Amino acid sequence: MMTAEHGKTADARKGRGAVSNASGRYERFTTESFDDGWVIAPQDWEPTDGLEPLRTSVTVETAKSIIAHNTSPDIPFDQSINPYRGCEHGCVYCYARPAHAYVGLSPGQDFESRLFVKPNAAELLARELSRPGYKPSPIMLGANTDPYQPIERDHRITREILEVLDACSHPVGITTKSANVLRDVDILARMASRNLVAVGVSITTLDPALARIIEPRAATPAKRLAAIRALSEAGVPVTLMAAPMIPHVNDMELEALLQAGADAGARLAAYILLRLPLEVRDLFAEWLTTHFPDRKERVLAQVRETRGGRDYDPTFGQRMTGRGVYAELLNKRFKIKTRQLGLNRAEPTEVHLDTSLFVPPVPPGGQMRLF
Repeated sequence: MMTAEHGKTADARKGRGAVSNASGRYERFTTESFDDGWVIAPQDWEPTDGLEPLRTSVTVETAKSIIAHNTSPDIPFDQSINPYRGCEHGCVYCYARPAHAYVGLSPGQDFESRLFVKPNAAELLARELSRPGYKPSPIMLGANTDPYQPIERDHRITREILEVLDACSHPVGITTKSANVLRDVDILARMASRNLVAVGVSITTLDPALARIIEPRAATPAKRLAAIRALSEAGVPVTLMAAPMIPHVNDMELEALLQAGADAGARLAAYILLRLPLEVRDLFAEWLTTHFPDRKERVLAQVRETRGGRDYDPTFGQRMTGRGVYAELLNKRFKIKTRQLGLNRAEPTEVHLDTSLFVPPVPPGGQMRLF
């Protein structure tokens, strides 16, 4: 339900990114909020703060395998691990939201409040890495959901995974927007000394007020910059991820984000243009209605211009950067600023992690190899 006077939806809740909880695309029946005519005047509107807080629930998921494989030609890894399903950070633009529909839940508020944890992840990982014929290639943590989201403090699945990878000298990449990554700086520094780890820290904006509505439960921009600095000082190579760039919302900050990342010690940088696959499209449009009703149509029109007239173009090689005049200008701005700052001039060893040190682990209950 939406009122034009307020530009807010009836399901909007403080501290959450999505402002609705529509059923997933595979459900037989769907539910949605609508205006039943009872809210007829501004004074009758119940403010967002008046809604009951949406509590986070965590369900144990006993995984059967833990390493996911992909053949996408436009991402620099072919293996990934997601310790959690769903993400409490609540980033409204998250391209992983549609995956919640596979378990019968909403990609909206369910995605950020009904989470799944995989407590047997480290055990499965050891078994999969010990299989005969396994050939090591960097594993990405955080390809879908953030491995350092708030529930990691209690469940420590990411740390257990890193302990397995460290013990067998297996390379790993991490993408996060959480300062909680610093908890594991001991392992990360040790792995970095062997060229086994690289960390990408995603920062969407330097404005804490904007960050609160884009990524309500993620670390503040200042804390993420502090994490970049601390990791860099510990010898861990860090990439500043200016992602996503949202037309007319945060794209004007691109140069400032790159500058702040370089000042904090990042050696590499990357950016991604806003992606709106499947349910993310409607969730993002609702978010604009709630927070930026005055520029909603302008933002969406610009997004379509970068996607060949569609809301989203999944074409490999274009889905991350888009096409057209706006996309080309954004790319030129990125290249000019990174060149000015000396970013992305890293030595090959900082870009390519070492796979030659890998020693297969002994799985729980397994037998050591003779040779």
